Amino acid sequence: MFMSEELTARHAGRRRALIAAAREVVSNDGFAGLQMLSVAAAAGTAVGTIYRYFPSKAELCAALVAEVSARELQVLSEVSESGAPPAEALAAAVAVFARRAMADRRLAYAMIAEPVEPAVDAQRLIWRARIGEALAAVVARGQRAGVFRRCAPRLAAACITGAFMEALVGPLSPTADAGDPAALADEIAALCQAMMTNNETPGATP
Repeated sequence: MFMSEELTARHAGRRRALIAAAREVVSNDGFAGLQMLSVAAAAGTAVGTIYRYFPSKAELCAALVAEVSARELQVLSEVSESGAPPAEALAAAVAVFARRAMADRRLAYAMIAEPVEPAVDAQRLIWRARIGEALAAVVARGQRAGVFRRCAPRLAAACITGAFMEALVGPLSPTADAGDPAALADEIAALCQAMMTNNETPGATP
């Protein structure tokens, strides 16, 4: 049986509300603290309602990873495609990702590094690959301009993505001293930019 447009919209809205409630819980307590009961309390609904939309905790967590990652990818893509010179665009994209992660450390740690079920980790890998695809376009543009070293753009983007996410794991840890988040983001961005710098280009920074 097909749902009417009104019912479909209501279903989608309710689903988004449950994901938003899950996000609130994870922002406070990580995936380890996410229980259907806590999500139900945050959403102001019954546990049974959640199961009608998400048959398991893993499916709810995977949906949360997909939604959060989609938004971060959108922001990163907007920065990287801003029309700025490739080296600046790459650094800015990495910096904005890092700054946004540091602004909600517990959530970002859950999205990037917290131990999770295989279904949730699979969702992480999908979105990490999509971030890599967005950065590969910047790498290719920089190579055409002669400012980035010659290599496979997708391989370079995978290395960059792995580098900045790994660099964030320690600072994002709930027990870590974050220090100066803005300075950290800029330093990570500068290192990723340096990874790609074509040192054979006249005037390039060694």
